[in-house]
Amino acid sequence: MIQAVGLTSRPRGGRPPAVRDLTFEVDAGTVTALLGEPGAGKTAALRLMLQLDSGRGIALYDGRPLSRLTAPAREVGAVLGDVAGHPARTVLAHLRMLAAAVGVPAARADALLTHVGLDALADDRLDALSLSMDRRLGLATALLGQPHSLLLDDPVRDLPRREAAFYYALLRELAAAGVCVVLATAQPRVAAHFADRVLTLRAGRLVADEEADDFARLRLRPCVIIRTPQSERFASYLTRQASTPERRIEVVRRDGGALAVYGTDSAAVGELAYRNGILLHQLTDSSHESALTAAPGASAATPAATATATLEPATDTAAGPADAGDTPPAGTRIPAPLASLDAAPGPAPDDGPLAGPLRRRWLPGPAHPLRYELRRAASGSRLPRVAAAGTLAVSVAGAALLAHSAGGSAVSDAPAVRMLTGWAPVLPLPPAAIGAGLLGAHAFGQEFSFPSLTPAVGAVPRRLGLLFAKLAVSTAVALLLFTAVLLADATALLVLFGDVVDMPADGGLQLLSWAGVTVGCAWTGVLAAGLFTSASLGLAAVLTVPVAVAPGIHALADTGAVRRLGELPLQLMRVLHIPRPGSGLHLGGVFGVPAQPFGHALVLSLGALLGAYVLTAGRARSLGRVLERSGCPSFVRKVFNSPGE
Repeated sequence: MIQAVGLTSRPRGGRPPAVRDLTFEVDAGTVTALLGEPGAGKTAALRLMLQLDSGRGIALYDGRPLSRLTAPAREVGAVLGDVAGHPARTVLAHLRMLAAAVGVPAARADALLTHVGLDALADDRLDALSLSMDRRLGLATALLGQPHSLLLDDPVRDLPRREAAFYYALLRELAAAGVCVVLATAQPRVAAHFADRVLTLRAGRLVADEEADDFARLRLRPCVIIRTPQSERFASYLTRQASTPERRIEVVRRDGGALAVYGTDSAAVGELAYRNGILLHQLTDSSHESALTAAPGASAATPAATATATLEPATDTAAGPADAGDTPPAGTRIPAPLASLDAAPGPAPDDGPLAGPLRRRWLPGPAHPLRYELRRAASGSRLPRVAAAGTLAVSVAGAALLAHSAGGSAVSDAPAVRMLTGWAPVLPLPPAAIGAGLLGAHAFGQEFSFPSLTPAVGAVPRRLGLLFAKLAVSTAVALLLFTAVLLADATALLVLFGDVVDMPADGGLQLLSWAGVTVGCAWTGVLAAGLFTSASLGLAAVLTVPVAVAPGIHALADTGAVRRLGELPLQLMRVLHIPRPGSGLHLGGVFGVPAQPFGHALVLSLGALLGAYVLTAGRARSLGRVLERSGCPSFVRKVFNSPGE
């Protein structure tokens, strides 16, 4: 059961609230339609129910607000737009990745693909899906956690009639299984045919709450749409020959030369056209909605009161006067059959404030972060593979260039560690470190480009569990890349120059030190991309360390404080009785790079980025509210997971 009490959105830009004091109740096992014209507040109401926007009021799911649910995805599913996945990811990979985020086994994703009719398209890319298949996939993602409630925003918009019927058949199956379904639509016929109840919104207020049968009987006037090149002649035949004292035929001209005929059916119209030799280009049954407007002085429907409403013909030129049997007299009272909300906080009195503040929900992270990150990294963009191949190519070229500059076959005359890492003088960092930084930045940057976890918000959950999962996967990728670079460079040198690199005594430990630097660059990319919400800025932060931060530290190395800071690794080596580098095989090589200005810069940058990320992860909720009240731009609020309108 869903209970919404006093939902009111926050006014923005000097405009009135999109939703005002909206109260209704939806029973389990039913399909309820939120009907209204564009701008009536349907989407805003759904976002308030999901706590994606701030306002006032409360929405309860089986008696509990969404923020109190331990696993929201297992209780409430939502489809508010198209699928926000990477275009190159396959349908099955996308659904399995989100299954890890929800916390269900991969077999659930496979079963849902079959249920929604996408099993034949499991290996297709997301960008190859048609609109109909994309909508099916969106429904499958919402059903991953087997939720008890399902909220959908105009799910069949722009779909062919056959696909819309299939989609609504799935919703009826869910309702029959006890799921509480709420869908927003602007089509009265859709609401009448596929919903059990119809809630009509006008300017953000609830103006009618009717059973679907009553809505179809009172609000939908059947008519026949005709297109003919002899419209004037046929209109006169209709009014003169088809009208009887018991049945009055009304013909209304619509835009484009079409005629809307009220008071008859298509069979009678077709027979009349045949008898009179009228050529018809179109003959279809349709319906027209009578406009429902709140009577003066009427308040919105609440559990304790009913709204007085008047049924009037629509102001559209196609609308004609309603039949006496279809429309009740003006001033008819339409009850709002809402059950009492004894267990839920009720709305405040009319002269007092509405229900308490409705705060934007803190974005949940994936239930299994490491599993989610592994599946995300293994599918989707080709950038990781291209970056790894480019890193190997640049590294091999750098190693060959260094060996050639050292005298061709005299490989032993070149710096061994520099050759094995392929670090050419023109590069600010070894290729493996740059590649690892790029891959680390891409790990978080892809989340912001294609926010699969929270597509309705467009932000990425700033959760420490997700961060640690990305750091762990980035560490493994960085070490694999570093190892591949060493093997590729050693093989290339052996093939090109026929000589084996002569490593110094502490060469292995120096390589271990540079492996740590590679991992540090990967972490820098991850943290910077997560902090600045961009993969490009994450890679820029990686390159800033050797280009800007390290020279700055080197320039300050002569000052007393910095000199003492630079001596810390050597002092630690003396305390641990570790020989200084250059005196044999020992652990001193591990401290070789950290003792340099670049090592200080990398450690300092990592510390600053990690501190900033933890700060935003722990205080983003309050900071986001402060930024929202201060009117900061949306891209600033997005950094703190405080989405805009």
